[in-house]
Amino acid sequence: MSDEQHPPVVFVGPMAAGKTKIGKRVARLLGTGFTDTDKVIVREHGPIADLFATHGEPHFRALEREAVAAALRTDHVVSLGGGAVLDPGTRADLAPLRVILLTVTPEVVAGRLAAQAGKRPLVAGGVEDWVRILEARRPLYEGVATRTVDTSSGDFDDIAQEVAAWLTT
Repeated sequence: MSDEQHPPVVFVGPMAAGKTKIGKRVARLLGTGFTDTDKVIVREHGPIADLFATHGEPHFRALEREAVAAALRTDHVVSLGGGAVLDPGTRADLAPLRVILLTVTPEVVAGRLAAQAGKRPLVAGGVEDWVRILEARRPLYEGVATRTVDTSSGDFDDIAQEVAAWLTT
């Protein structure tokens, strides 16, 4: 990764924690670009659920690693997919950066997942799958995080303001 350019902040966390929604708001507040690595993959390779079904998770993770490496070379606010931290190279790339772990309770995430039914293949079984995945990934999220922000309550605009204030002080 280039020494000249680093994202102002990278968002990590479980599926449906609000990484994209809050990340877009923070980028707007900072006057910089925004990159959602999942959206990059969809734009370049098609729907994530289709990639999982057709090529399997390892293929998806390789595409994700490429998208993450490219995004981290920008000066954008970056939102990583929930499983991006599984890659050791990604974790190493995140080490010198400001990384915010967004958390959310299972009760709140249940409603968010229901609104996105069919778009998240790893949680096809619902909130129980989400909890299982979160618990497996929690040490990785916590290991790369500079700061943790809970999105279970409060307005996303207020959370974005809090993050932007932290970044600029």
